[in-house]
Amino acid sequence: MASQARKNAARRKQDLSGLNRRAALQEIRNTLPPATRARRAARLSDTAEAPDAVPTELVAVVQDFTRWGRRHLDDAVRLAQQYGDHPGDWHRLVLYALTDALAYNVLLVGTLAGYLQEQGLDQDLLRRHLQTPDPDRYVTQESLDLLAGLMGRPVNGGQREATWHFVGRQIAECAVPRGAEAIS
Repeated sequence: MASQARKNAARRKQDLSGLNRRAALQEIRNTLPPATRARRAARLSDTAEAPDAVPTELVAVVQDFTRWGRRHLDDAVRLAQQYGDHPGDWHRLVLYALTDALAYNVLLVGTLAGYLQEQGLDQDLLRRHLQTPDPDRYVTQESLDLLAGLMGRPVNGGQREATWHFVGRQIAECAVPRGAEAIS
């Protein structure tokens, strides 16, 4: 009941102030700058059919990056509590943890957006899903390297394997095929 009372009080305050968290978040999303060197993923093929299910590699990267991001967010909470009496250490350590979590999220969003671009998803629909006016905002070379590794695409001849290609390949190798988790 206390939770409901808290929600009602927050709703009354929101009505009085005109503040809406969802609208405020959208305003922040709209003002985010595009990623440096933002790019659009090349469509794989005009004749390729969209898969019937989400590839297990994409599910695995969401699980892996969410786990890492959550670890950094948990660190931020712990550090915020632990170093409250030491402002210099507090802001440095909390910001390190938060920016690490942010980096994982941005890379993950860019990878999934790149995959959807490759599949030929309508750009307007992708804009709505990303909640941004720019469908290329998060797609970077790093996110495309991660996607290539996840999907088992080879490195171009004579080039060194990029770090995120390697990470994607490692995640894909550990991905559990759909339905296999029920068997174990």
